[in-house]
Amino acid sequence: MKFIVSSSSLLKQLQNISGVLNSNNSLPILDHFLFEISDNEVKVTASDLETTMMTSIKVESKENGIIAIPAKLLLDTLKSLPDQPLTFSIDDKTFGIEISSDYGKYKLSGQDGAEFPKTPEVESPSKMEVAGELLFNAIEKTIFASGNDDLRPVMSGVFFQLSKEDLTFVATDAHKLVKYGRTDAKASKASSFIMPKKPLNLLKNILSSTDDTIQVEYNETNASFSFENTQLICRLIDGKYPNYEAVIPKENPNKLTIDRNALLGSIK
Repeated sequence: MKFIVSSSSLLKQLQNISGVLNSNNSLPILDHFLFEISDNEVKVTASDLETTMMTSIKVESKENGIIAIPAKLLLDTLKSLPDQPLTFSIDDKTFGIEISSDYGKYKLSGQDGAEFPKTPEVESPSKMEVAGELLFNAIEKTIFASGNDDLRPVMSGVFFQLSKEDLTFVATDAHKLVKYGRTDAKASKASSFIMPKKPLNLLKNILSSTDDTIQVEYNETNASFSFENTQLICRLIDGKYPNYEAVIPKENPNKLTIDRNALLGSIK
């Protein structure tokens, strides 16, 4: 099996999904990227079982196949190479990988891609579309307030509250609380779920450089975010989010309007 790909475009896409990888995985194959080659396109997957990210890259290939390539070794190799076409030659029997460049050849030992965990599917999902900038702002303005208490996992993520009128994003660690509402986006029906912190940080890093519309699909256990040539699927936090409305004062007569920069300067 053989395919040719640009080193810079491959490195960029792998860096986008490499944040999923853990330093100590329960399954050794999770230290690898899964490469699936078909129809002049390679789909690369990274997973930690809770969160899975996939990206697609155009390649030159006459064959289809599947291989798991060591993630850290591949990233380190690509970082040391200038932009050029790379030829990946894969032995389907030994799973040996040879990368040919203008500067020489590199040999890696891969694994059978069939052993890689299957990508979870979001079955019977609810769907909505949301602007990338909106989702980026929602994550950035809420995630810092989420907690780190393992005994209260529901507070370690961001609460997505969706309705036909607006979207609300809430985060709290029981000491501080952020409620961020947007009326310029809506869902087809009222629903809610709690997103873990890790996939939200991964989304935030990628969304900072894209203006694409995000396709969101979700059910009671999983959520999927698709944009450009990238997809993120994660397991949701199971549980009931605290009644945050109860702690927000409804009839507080004490109000103050102050210049933002003056307040910021005083705090600094």
